[in-house]
Amino acid sequence: MYNYFMRLDKFLKVSRLIKRRTVANKVTEQGRIYVNGVIAKPAKQLKEGDLITIVQADCEIKVKVKSIPTGNVSIRQSTELYEEMRN
Repeated sequence: MYNYFMRLDKFLKVSRLIKRRTVANKVTEQGRIYVNGVIAKPAKQLKEGDLITIVQADCEIKVKVKSIPTGNVSIRQSTELYEEMRN
């Protein structure tokens, strides 16, 4: 089995948790994204099982990475990349 990795900013864009990679970079650099409870940089290498927390003004989104894509991802497939965690 292969262990795939992907940059945090790219994963946020591909999974459509954030629409554009430049926005993902800005949000990450503002310290509003955590990976496994630690403030993350845009270049953080994600792997399956990582927990991502996105802190927004009015809410907090928590997701668990289910899979790392190796190519292009359709809109329908993008929601299969992560599992939303309930508080």
